[in-house]
Amino acid sequence: MMTSWFIATERFDSTDAGWKKYIAWSGLVQLDELVSLDSMFCPTILPEIKPEYWTRIVNEDFMLDFFTDLEYLRSQIAGIPRKNLLCVFRNPPSHPTSEAPPGFEFVGYDLVDVASSTSALTNCGGFPDVFANGELSKKGLLQEFERALQVQADLRRLHPDEPHACCHLWAIFRYS
Repeated sequence: MMTSWFIATERFDSTDAGWKKYIAWSGLVQLDELVSLDSMFCPTILPEIKPEYWTRIVNEDFMLDFFTDLEYLRSQIAGIPRKNLLCVFRNPPSHPTSEAPPGFEFVGYDLVDVASSTSALTNCGGFPDVFANGELSKKGLLQEFERALQVQADLRRLHPDEPHACCHLWAIFRYS
């Protein structure tokens, strides 16, 4: 069984002041919203780690924004509007078919660098020798597990000196 983690992030879409500038810079004209674990564009809505979080979050480097207790996270974000509540799986061995809790729908796969939380898909100016911008969904994600694995491997192989090319593959489900 795969381990699910949970995170609540800010939404980033056409209602944000920087949206038009982002679309012009990225060339991702197909997006209607960016759903990502990239902390620059979709930061957590709970940036402060309270002492009582420590028993309910993932205690790994760069993973402190992820909760293991969904109901506790829901209680912490209940009054916050414009958010994405995500269920995620880091480096799943296959597509997580039944592991997400009820109410979460699959959105896609993100590739986020292991050192900082920058999406190689939507925040690095693109890697046209690895994937085309047109392959990304309206949410900025890859849709097929095998293709996401291939992009992850090709980023590492073709760009070994690029820090954002060494990525975790994340399966992302959003609460609807």
